[in-house]
Amino acid sequence: MEVDNYGPVVKMGSGHELRFEDDADFEESYKERAVNDLRETPERRAEALEELRRLIREEKKLYLPTDETTELYLLAFLRVCKFYPDSAFKRVKFLYKLRQKNPKYCNDLLPSLEKNVFAQNILTVLPSRDQHGRRILITECGQRWKVKNCTLTEIFRGVELVIEAAILEPRTQVSGTVLLVDFAGLTINHVWQFTPNFAKLVLDWIQYSMPARLKEVHIVNQPYIFNMVFAMFKPFMQEKLRNRMLLHGYDHSSLLAHLDAKCLPTKYGGLMDIETDQGIDLWNLLCYYEDNYKVTNEFGYKKKK
Repeated sequence: MEVDNYGPVVKMGSGHELRFEDDADFEESYKERAVNDLRETPERRAEALEELRRLIREEKKLYLPTDETTELYLLAFLRVCKFYPDSAFKRVKFLYKLRQKNPKYCNDLLPSLEKNVFAQNILTVLPSRDQHGRRILITECGQRWKVKNCTLTEIFRGVELVIEAAILEPRTQVSGTVLLVDFAGLTINHVWQFTPNFAKLVLDWIQYSMPARLKEVHIVNQPYIFNMVFAMFKPFMQEKLRNRMLLHGYDHSSLLAHLDAKCLPTKYGGLMDIETDQGIDLWNLLCYYEDNYKVTNEFGYKKKK
């Protein structure tokens, strides 16, 4: 990771760069998508923000500033709910109640405390968006995951940190995210790390509280025993998410039918000549925003005295 005139950047492969964007002015294609997919207009955005701020202020036990410093954060909730303030507020409450009930997974979410999972090279954010402008996160939960070195809790916390950075990108708020989960090398020892309670937590976070548009989940290189993991998640999965989950096995052509080869590494059949082994660079990039995480870590329901 290095810092240039435009901010922190991770150089990946030959000519590829990963940086988190914060510019609110984006291309015409994103503006059209915001209008057509999210019902977003300047008037509706202003009205929805005003109403969401009012609802948050009335939730007395919730600490979440409603001034201009949190406008982009609140827009993430509104965009995922297509600018319906009541739905966005419901998602806000669900998120902070989930965090309150699950401190092991959600408290003290700071990049500086989670170096280990990134050192395992389990998590990769690809430098290029897909053909629909979506951010792609790769999670390698097989060969790269040594259960003696890294816990499932650490992996989930790492994913939370990445998503929190991505949701503050206006383009990602509009176009959404894609999750690619690589289960190559999954063993029974990995399967034993999963529990129904953990599956429910993850799906509650994704489906009811995460302020991000998860557009697709691609499962690749999954062996037969993956079915044991999937069986734990399936009872808690809503139809909307089930329809967005695609299992490709070892068939790269199946994956490429959904994601453009230009945005995928060669090991998944893509054209991008990069390795998914720069976890520490990603960690350093997130650490650059440590102060922002410290601020958002203070948000939530007040502890009972």
